[in-house]
Amino acid sequence: MAGSRQDRRGHGRLPSADELVAFLRDHPEAVGRREIARAFRLAAEDLPELQRMLRAVEGTGMAARAPNRKFIAGSALPDATVVEGCGADEDGIPLARPVQWPVPGPAPVFRLRDGALGTELPAGARAAARLIRQDNGEVEAELIGRLDHQGDRLVGVFRADRGAGRLVPADRRNRTEYRVASGDTGGAMDGELVLAEELAVRRFGSPQARIVERLGPADAPGAISRVAIASYDIPTEFPPAALAEAAVAEPVEAADRADLRGLALVTIDGSDARDFDDAVWAEPDDDPENPGGWHIVVAIADVAWYVRPGSALDNEARRRGNSVYFPDRVVPMLPEALSNELCSLQPGRDRACLAADLWIDAAGRKRRHRFRRAIMRSAARLTYDEVQAVQDGLLAAAPPVAAERFVALYGAFAALDQARRARGALELDLVEHRVVLDDSRRPIAIVPRPRLDSHRLIEEYMILANVAAAEELENRGRAFPYRVHDAPSPDKLAELHDFLVELGIPGLALAKGQAPRPELFNRILRRAAATPQAQLVNELVLRSQSQAVYSPRNLGHFGLALRRYAHFTSPIRRYADLLVHRALLGEPLAAGSLDEVAEHISMTERRATAAERAALDRYRAMLLAPELGAVFAARITGIAEFGVFVTLSQTGADGLVPVSTLPSDYYRRDASGRRLVGRGSGRVYTLGDSVSVRLHEADPVGGRLIFHIETDAQGAVPPDSPLPGRRHFPPQRRRRFPPQRRG
Repeated sequence: MAGSRQDRRGHGRLPSADELVAFLRDHPEAVGRREIARAFRLAAEDLPELQRMLRAVEGTGMAARAPNRKFIAGSALPDATVVEGCGADEDGIPLARPVQWPVPGPAPVFRLRDGALGTELPAGARAAARLIRQDNGEVEAELIGRLDHQGDRLVGVFRADRGAGRLVPADRRNRTEYRVASGDTGGAMDGELVLAEELAVRRFGSPQARIVERLGPADAPGAISRVAIASYDIPTEFPPAALAEAAVAEPVEAADRADLRGLALVTIDGSDARDFDDAVWAEPDDDPENPGGWHIVVAIADVAWYVRPGSALDNEARRRGNSVYFPDRVVPMLPEALSNELCSLQPGRDRACLAADLWIDAAGRKRRHRFRRAIMRSAARLTYDEVQAVQDGLLAAAPPVAAERFVALYGAFAALDQARRARGALELDLVEHRVVLDDSRRPIAIVPRPRLDSHRLIEEYMILANVAAAEELENRGRAFPYRVHDAPSPDKLAELHDFLVELGIPGLALAKGQAPRPELFNRILRRAAATPQAQLVNELVLRSQSQAVYSPRNLGHFGLALRRYAHFTSPIRRYADLLVHRALLGEPLAAGSLDEVAEHISMTERRATAAERAALDRYRAMLLAPELGAVFAARITGIAEFGVFVTLSQTGADGLVPVSTLPSDYYRRDASGRRLVGRGSGRVYTLGDSVSVRLHEADPVGGRLIFHIETDAQGAVPPDSPLPGRRHFPPQRRRRFPPQRRG
């Protein structure tokens, strides 16, 4: 082997993945890219490809990045491992990551390849997978065994056919139709949404399924959220024991609790909120040594009083991990007897709480804090719009809360906002959308969600309380789940840097060994703010960030520019917050190790986010379905070899423009992955380009939108349509079209 490697180096050609790994094993000390290039006698033009190979090999675990960014040999790639679904990449190909990985650092992410069990692995679902290294060093995973029932679940529309029928999956990544025998229809009617299980068939037989639950008509109110709940296997029914525990719970007595009923604490939430787990109050600090300072009280529902470790309520809350929010319903973490009643800080009702007293100086820096179990009585249930109206002078006050209370709330917020800017927290400007429903729960519009100072006020109060909780628990030496957000990886920074240079937005270059800071991204966002690419740059900066998770180990919170952070303020809807409350009270946290619990609730959070996003996509498709043929302004937000993804400017709806609908040519995605280039015509589609698109297809059940481009950066698209069956990608690319899905 050594001789063959030397021969290859002598020819000055790129090594194979195996040769690259063997070279690293021959050099126990860390080696850099240029040292590797010299060893293999590579030319300067080979360095980008070598870097890509090093990243691919690093992703397999066969190589690891040393602290000085050089490379060392990693562990051998296992033949098989347990993987967990984690979404899809920009080409729509499902992704999975190992549950355990022997190499230090984050586990790699693998594309799932077609095999006997297909590629369907919803977020959070686990399966045994065979790992297969490609010639280019990349690793793909092939499913060889499902480890939970979720992998066999099918949600779709039943189509009746002569006493039997077929199942059309709602998951837009699954293009397989399943036969349903006459005895397996479960009484489903044509056009009904159903939950089914896949049946074992002979190797060359047609896929078959059995209907196990009818979910109602596909066009009925509530159908979209029911599809999301069933698709992601989100628990909706509480065990009888948990319901029984909630039913017998009683209000707490004031004994042995601090009495905060004299404070005009108020809840501030959205107009459609049902559970109120945080209340706030502020006043100027009367300490002469803290001129201009503030005393803030953040009172949080004392869920730990009702949900005891090891109880049926606790076990179910841990299983769910968090509440899941859809436009027409909430799937709560706790039964409504608690989440909407005893633990909800309703106005005029005595409620148990865990209160954080927080003192800050005039610049918003925390001076000290105190936590205590208390009883409170909310003075008012306020909405963000009402509070903002008071601040803007459109409303004198919101009775029964006196005007001076609002002055104090905003005065303390101004100090906290100053502290946020001083520490350089990440300031992304992203548009969120909400679904507007009519009285029958049918969607009538999707509109941008306003971003008000009243939203930011509550955010800053909650962040301050969360920081205080983390500091308090660290000082006491107690274990608890941190909320961690790691710094962006060097690879993501490099990709973002290259694209920003192309856009003419410099500023991301880092000196050797320099760690990125949030303020670095804020400078870029400010430079881009007045340009047409502002929204795109915000999205690219977001994509470059690591994912926030729960962990017993503190990695800090990069986005908030905080050294330590925990979730304390929402125990009604997040299990992590309940664990932090128990730690503050000196109670046992939960059954199982904290590592296992943190991993589990991180997964349930990802599952909830994916389900909520899928529901929003389906609402968008439902509203756009009557507008087939209409033309919309859009931006290109994803590039794949099978087409380009676009986002509509008005509603934020995402859709695919298939490559087969572009002007006749062979199209390839360039090496940067940011352009689709026509080989003959030279027509180019670039990430961020503004285009106008015509809606060609809308599938509300699958949330799928297909567009055709009318005009692009080069002008009007030629009217000549592709010939039927013509290939619009190079002949050597013989894999099937990946399904439409953006990661």
